[in-house]
Amino acid sequence: MQRLTRHLTSIMTTLGVAISLCALAPAATAAPAQAPTIQPNPAAAPALLPSQDPLYTPPSGYERRAPGDILRTRQVALGWRGTSVPVTATQLLYRTTDNFGGPSATVTTVLSPPGVGPGAPRRVVSYHSFYDALGAQCDPSYTLRGGNMTTEPIDLPSITALMTAGFTVSVPDYEGPGLRWTMARESAYTALDGVRATLRYLKAPRRTPIALFGYSGGSVPTGFGAELAPTYAPELNVIGAAASGIPVNPAPHNLGYVNGKRQWTGVIPALTAVYNDTYDLDIQPYLSPKGSRILRQISGECIAQFADAYPGLTDQDLLRPGVGGLLDVPGVRQAIAKNVMGTLGTPRTPMLLGVGNSDGIGDGLMISGDVAALASGYCRRGVATTFTEYRGMSHTEALLPFTAEAVGYLGQRFAGQPARGC
Repeated sequence: MQRLTRHLTSIMTTLGVAISLCALAPAATAAPAQAPTIQPNPAAAPALLPSQDPLYTPPSGYERRAPGDILRTRQVALGWRGTSVPVTATQLLYRTTDNFGGPSATVTTVLSPPGVGPGAPRRVVSYHSFYDALGAQCDPSYTLRGGNMTTEPIDLPSITALMTAGFTVSVPDYEGPGLRWTMARESAYTALDGVRATLRYLKAPRRTPIALFGYSGGSVPTGFGAELAPTYAPELNVIGAAASGIPVNPAPHNLGYVNGKRQWTGVIPALTAVYNDTYDLDIQPYLSPKGSRILRQISGECIAQFADAYPGLTDQDLLRPGVGGLLDVPGVRQAIAKNVMGTLGTPRTPMLLGVGNSDGIGDGLMISGDVAALASGYCRRGVATTFTEYRGMSHTEALLPFTAEAVGYLGQRFAGQPARGC
């Protein structure tokens, strides 16, 4: 955990320098906004956890509301450990759809760039944090307000880069109230409904241009959101999507790649817990004593806590003798097959896809060949897709060049410039 946190902190600092470079990209038609200044504000931390905060509880009868309808609003201050970012921020509780088509509700945080007031034309980016959560204290709606001291706020520089380019940013808690991390449909639905709610709050025109942006876990709502938008939210004018560090096919591909490594092996029990809870797999009888202990330990944690906590761990370590691997547990293989990117629909928007490659296979967590194949598949279906491999870079290292490239790429889409073909 300490190694990951130090690395993310270093990247957060570097991203702060990159903000000015992003603002100068030949991206937007309008002049870039001045970057918000980070200033001392010891009162930034929220008093209530999401589980205690009335904002997160939908009102009676919300199930009858339309997806994207706003249920509650509030103005908030943003910050972390005694700092604040002086921008307009509004949180919206909105009605959405869960992984199985039922009603749900979650929160998005809407940030307006400096100088963009009521009635001004908008270019909206749905920014998808890589919060990869097992506890609600990891929700971006909470961490952006200064909550959760165990998690570095590395989203703030990326969000600031987007705002500096003149974009209005909506940051949904896309994992929903059940924290269904990596679940394709729920992630996509909550992201797209977050955009709907944002447009309603802004009173923005129906054809307001929208972009999707996400890295690592945030690539899940970005990629699947682009795939499902034509059928779930066809009225949205999605003009581009940028995703990198993508878990295209979690198992057996990513599982086999991560098994036994020094880093990232904590995602194995974390995803085991999420799939078990989401699909009611009843995995407990198949767990070894060690597996049961680890699943108890990670319960309620954020990725910075569990990612590197179990060096050398394999999925077999979680299971009792004779079971084999996680894919041999009844129902697991079928559940994972429902969350393979490229299988749920064809985007109708240009796509930027990226991934690091530090060892000839991938970035230590995601597989370069999988992302390249996803890009090729989109191309064959007529989607203008740009693929970038950040050679020599690990999963955390590739965040910086992706952010710079994505801000410029989305700015070109907002400006109406044609996307480069395949």
